[in-house]
Amino acid sequence: MTVRSARPRLVVGSLTGLAIMAGTLGFAVAAPAQAAPAKNEQRAGQAVVQTDVLSADAALTIADAAMKEAAKRRQRVTVVIVDRSGVTRLVLKGDGAGPQTEESARRKAFTAVSFGRTTSELGKGVTGGGPNIADIPGTLFLGGGVPVASGGAPIAGIGVGGAPSGDIDEAIAQEGLKAVAGRLR
Repeated sequence: MTVRSARPRLVVGSLTGLAIMAGTLGFAVAAPAQAAPAKNEQRAGQAVVQTDVLSADAALTIADAAMKEAAKRRQRVTVVIVDRSGVTRLVLKGDGAGPQTEESARRKAFTAVSFGRTTSELGKGVTGGGPNIADIPGTLFLGGGVPVASGGAPIAGIGVGGAPSGDIDEAIAQEGLKAVAGRLR
């Protein structure tokens, strides 16, 4: 009589259960669909893709420069930086910034990185009575969102909210981007 260990079956069973749960709950099992393309041509069947990510140091530098510009302009704003997947990496809410500024800044940053263009530029194309890109959940097509690109692909988004107009928010975000422009590839 051969005695088998239950451990391999337990591990395989657990992994199978996790895969089923992930599919049931809608979690992605593979790499994110919005990952920035690799710099070199990908080989067929490649299982690992490397993407550029904005460093925490660069995000802090951007936020600091943006807040300094806001102070020069006497604006009470919030700065939000999101990664390529739209996940919030940094929130810096300035003194006196209103409660709505964080959400608007986050949505502007998300929109900028999603489409790889400034939100003011994208907002010009949102017209008509039918469905359009403005109907996509989480987006906001007011000025103040600026993409951060490396190697020609968006890797992050900067959103600023709180100034009385989107062009001021965008100018503040652009100052933040300028602070790291020489360090982006």
